[in-house]
Amino acid sequence: MPCTTLISTGALAGRLSDPDWLVADCRFELSDPTAGARAWREGHIPGAIHADLERDLSAPVTAATGRHPLPPVAQLEATFSRFGISGRTQVVAYDAGPGAYAARLWWILRWLGHDAVAVLDGGFAAWAAEGRAVTTAEPVRSPARFVARPRPQMLCAAGEIPAALAQGAVLVDVRGAERFRGEVEPLDAVAGHVPGAVNLPYLENLGPDGRFRDATALGALWRARAGVAPGSEVICMCGSGVTACQGLLALESAGIAGGRLYAGSWSEWIRDPTRPVARGPA
Repeated sequence: MPCTTLISTGALAGRLSDPDWLVADCRFELSDPTAGARAWREGHIPGAIHADLERDLSAPVTAATGRHPLPPVAQLEATFSRFGISGRTQVVAYDAGPGAYAARLWWILRWLGHDAVAVLDGGFAAWAAEGRAVTTAEPVRSPARFVARPRPQMLCAAGEIPAALAQGAVLVDVRGAERFRGEVEPLDAVAGHVPGAVNLPYLENLGPDGRFRDATALGALWRARAGVAPGSEVICMCGSGVTACQGLLALESAGIAGGRLYAGSWSEWIRDPTRPVARGPA
């Protein structure tokens, strides 16, 4: 059975020598886009390649897009083929800990029809804290042939959001509460949120140990804070479509499937001055 949501450090440690498994280091920092690659060079899980958010998992920004547009499908096919991902490859993505960047790779692969992808629960922080093997060696991996089978139903465009909300969809913004309320905005030109959205910051999906809450606790959290339950139509967004993927991973881990990503998210929404902006807690 493939791993499709979260994987423990122990389970990954037992498969590092499996040629059909690929580990991807997705560490990144918005404040320093070169930090992730530096961290990988300084020490990574044995065999892990580095998958960079901006180089590998985003397209160039344009006047109409958000800060991290999705790359064209053909470009992603070429990237994943270069990584050595084929249809039989089990991928495990990790970042520094919270899953915010690893979930971007998780979501993209699932969007392109590759379900055998999981996020390392607790990320590199948990791996290192347990004293597990770390190396600076660059892995040697042969290219493969990745064939995309896109699932367009997993995406939601900006123009679809008003109608979706009118029909009862739940739009969940996973940014921090201060940004959602419009009190601060460190990254984008306009502060606030999409009218009708609810706020559930992505870090709340984690427990005190930095790992994801269990399925029961995640389900209870999303029901209580966002009104989400099995059968709900859920759309996740954030600042640029990255940490929203961590929210979708939490939903899948809770057994609530079918969530959609507003990939452009807040940074795209505000590109059009005719789109409404709300401020405050709701």
